Amino acid sequence: MIEFLSPVSKSVVAHREILAPGVLGKQIEAHIRKGELPSLHQVKFALLGVKENRNDENYLGEVINFDSIRKSLYGLYPGNWSEKIIDLGDIDAGESIQDTYFAVKTVLQALLASKIIPIILGGSQDLLYSQYRAYDDKGEMINLVNIDHRFDLGDAEHPITNKSYVGKIIVDKPYNLFNYSVLGYQSYFNPPAEIALMDKLYFDAYRLGTVTKDITEVEPILRDADIVAMDVSAIKSGEMSYKYHNSPNGFDSREICAIARYAGISNRVSSFGLYELKEFSGAESAATLVAQIIWYFIEGVNFRVDDEDFSNENYYKTYQVPIAEEILTFKKSNKTGRWWIELPFISNVNNKLKRQTLLPCTYGEYLSATNQEIPERWFKARQKNEV
Repeated sequence: MIEFLSPVSKSVVAHREILAPGVLGKQIEAHIRKGELPSLHQVKFALLGVKENRNDENYLGEVINFDSIRKSLYGLYPGNWSEKIIDLGDIDAGESIQDTYFAVKTVLQALLASKIIPIILGGSQDLLYSQYRAYDDKGEMINLVNIDHRFDLGDAEHPITNKSYVGKIIVDKPYNLFNYSVLGYQSYFNPPAEIALMDKLYFDAYRLGTVTKDITEVEPILRDADIVAMDVSAIKSGEMSYKYHNSPNGFDSREICAIARYAGISNRVSSFGLYELKEFSGAESAATLVAQIIWYFIEGVNFRVDDEDFSNENYYKTYQVPIAEEILTFKKSNKTGRWWIELPFISNVNNKLKRQTLLPCTYGEYLSATNQEIPERWFKARQKNEV
C-alpha cells in the first residue's frame, strides 16, 4: 500500500515540532518521508486523508487540504489511552476517480487485515463506496451506519456522485450489505421516493429530531455497525462554517461528539470515515470540531468493554416476552447493562446471516415488548433475513 501514500505536509511536521510535550502530535508516529511508513506493529488506529472530490455534484476544481485538521488534532491532549495511533498521510487524487477508489480500497484492506481501525479524512462522500468495498474479502454481511442529513441512495443506473452512491453499494457485487442505517436525516433534503425506498428495503432511518431528543438511543444502532461514516454537512452550519455549509439545522457539536464516542465504544466498528471535508484553513473552528470528533471516537475505542460472550449464562440475564405467536428473547449484560434481542435462525429460508443473531437494543424496547409492541428494528431485521 506504500505506493499510494504521500507524507503529511512539511507544514504539519513543522507545527508538530513546536507543540507542547504530551499532546497527541508528540505521540502519533507520522509518515513524514516518502516511502518510509510508520511501523504497523501493535497499532490500533491509522489516520488517512483522501484528497478526492471530483464526484462532488458541486465540484468546481477545489483543492482539498487536511493540514488544519491535523494541526488541531495534534494539539489535543490524549485521554487515559493505551492504544497506538499512526498517521499514514494522504492518498492523492488519482489520474482517474476509479484509480483513487482502487487505492483507497487497497490501503483499507491492508489495514483491516492487520486489525487496524482506519480513521478516514475524506473529500466527497462517494469515497464511502470504497470504504465499504474494502470489506469484500471478509465473507460476512456488513452493517453500515451513516450520520447524514441525506440518504444518498440515488439511482444505481446513473454515475456515482457524493449524493448518489448507496444505490451502487446495494446493487454491485459482491452483495455484502445487510443493513444500512441513517442517523439525523432531514425530510426536506430527501425525495419522497427515497424515503419510501428506505422503508421498502427495511433499512433504518432516524430523523434529526428523533435522534437529538435522546442521543443515547443511537448506542445500540452503532453497537451493531461495522462501518460508520459521517457527512460533516449533518452538523449545523453555525457549528462548522457558513462558508462551506449553509443549513441552520443539524447536530450541534456536543451531539456529534457523543455520537462519535458511541461509535468508538462499539466492539464491532472497524472503520470510521469523515467526509465532505473542505479546505478549512479559513475556518479554524470547523477544523477543531473535526479533530474533536476524531478524539471522541478514539476515546470510545480505548474504553471498549467486551460483554458479548453469550456462551456463558453467568455473564447475562435472559428475559422471554410472549407477543402474539412470538416469544421474544432479550439478554442483558451483567457487566455493562447493555441489552440485546435474539433474532432466531430461520431454518426454512436461505438465511443471509447463517447464524443466530443478537441484535443490540435498549431497555426501552424491552419495556415496549412487555406492552405487546414488537421492536421495529427486530421486525426489519427479520424481514431482511427472510428475503
